[in-house]
Amino acid sequence: MTMKLLLEFLMEIHQNNNKEWFVANKPRYDSLFIQFKGFVKEVEIGLAKHDQIQEGKVFRIYRDVRFSPDKTPYKSNMSGYFQRSTARLRGGFYLHVQPGESFVGGGFWNPENQDLKRIRDEFAFDHKSIEPIVAVPIFQKYFGKIEGDALKTAPRGFDKEHPAIDLIRMKQYVVKRPFTDKEVIADDFAEEIVKTFVAMIPFFNYMSQILTTNLNGESILEG
Repeated sequence: MTMKLLLEFLMEIHQNNNKEWFVANKPRYDSLFIQFKGFVKEVEIGLAKHDQIQEGKVFRIYRDVRFSPDKTPYKSNMSGYFQRSTARLRGGFYLHVQPGESFVGGGFWNPENQDLKRIRDEFAFDHKSIEPIVAVPIFQKYFGKIEGDALKTAPRGFDKEHPAIDLIRMKQYVVKRPFTDKEVIADDFAEEIVKTFVAMIPFFNYMSQILTTNLNGESILEG
């Protein structure tokens, strides 16, 4: 697809976020949405050569404003998501296109309490195993570090002086690579997305191992 046209549309909807404008430009949106779905499929095909994933999901532009103080009806971005397949492979890949704010990300966004406790227990027990994963040059180049919201102090039951307390305090474990508008409209954008997703896989695999075993390394999966 022509990403330049998509960015232009998203900029316009940001400036004209109302039903009247959108209805008048609905044919443009419908065309761009179909093209974006094709682009996400292209990324899916490329990623599927490296990982087991479910069919890519494309999010629609309509906002759920029921519980939000922001009542603008439409998003000013287009996005897609790829969930890994099977119970043994955890983590998800996310693509976000927005003028000046495009990025590719993935990881473990707001894990359930049980999963979060398991991750924290693992880092308290062994924080060295993840270090070589995040130290890989391609990981450093694309992401730099694991990101996410964190508690201000140690969670209950954890030593605030633990050498991995910065990891233990986290409530999310995600990675993110920003893209400029110039990079988004480049011919190799889909290829760069796939490269970025592939660079996440070792991190995902390590976290999957944690979330599918107990502290003794025994599988908690049935069958």
